[in-house]
Amino acid sequence: MSFNISAWSIKKPVPTIVIFLILTIVGWFSFMSLGIDTNPNIDVPTVSVTVTQPGAGPAELEFQVTKKIEDAIAGLGNIDELRSTVSDGNSTTTITFILGTNTDRATNDVRNAVSQIRQNLPQDINDPIVQRVEFSGGPILTYALRSDDRPVEELSYLVDQTISRALLAVRGVAQVKRVGGVDREIRINLNPDRLQALGITATQVNDQIRALNINLPGGRAKVGGSEQTIRTLGSAKSVNVLRTYEIVLPKGGSVPNTARLRK
Repeated sequence: MSFNISAWSIKKPVPTIVIFLILTIVGWFSFMSLGIDTNPNIDVPTVSVTVTQPGAGPAELEFQVTKKIEDAIAGLGNIDELRSTVSDGNSTTTITFILGTNTDRATNDVRNAVSQIRQNLPQDINDPIVQRVEFSGGPILTYALRSDDRPVEELSYLVDQTISRALLAVRGVAQVKRVGGVDREIRINLNPDRLQALGITATQVNDQIRALNINLPGGRAKVGGSEQTIRTLGSAKSVNVLRTYEIVLPKGGSVPNTARLRK
């Protein structure tokens, strides 16, 4: 004996209407409870290689670093796009693989290719950073800060020291990143004619100042039954210390640092 749904629905309309209303209400509540993600978690196989070399110009980085990295990575398979961006002291190469490529495996292949040519890169560069590019979890709030009374230096310091710390204390905030503004630094302006007359290069001056302005760990020691950390403090306490620091010349002797320093 076959069961005819149409005939049963016509003969008993009340259960049919009740079932229809229940399905309609459940469907409506289910639709209203669907989550909406502005930045959905999509897996795009993209890997970035970042190399920094303080003091290097874009032309030197492009020839000595970026081109070598691109040549080493170009031999990998399933590459859809290879793009590089070079600026002062920074080189970033972004590799986009064909959709469907395993991102973890692609990241390891890029890391191995870069490590194989590490000895061919300049020795004074920082270690290349190879990481996969995540497209989920982007910033959800953006604030703009401006003032007609305070300079950009004070606004940048306010964001880094006060506003960022207050936002990080809020529950659920993972990261606060400042875009724009200026970073605090000390600039040393060198005279090229004076450098040539003394027989010293800007790199040598930079190395000596960097060796002066550095703190190094010195190990641990036991004092009075407790263990304490030993540190070698060599950083300059003020700008005047850097101003009066004497530069040792390659041919012997020294010369006072009369360069103009500016915070």
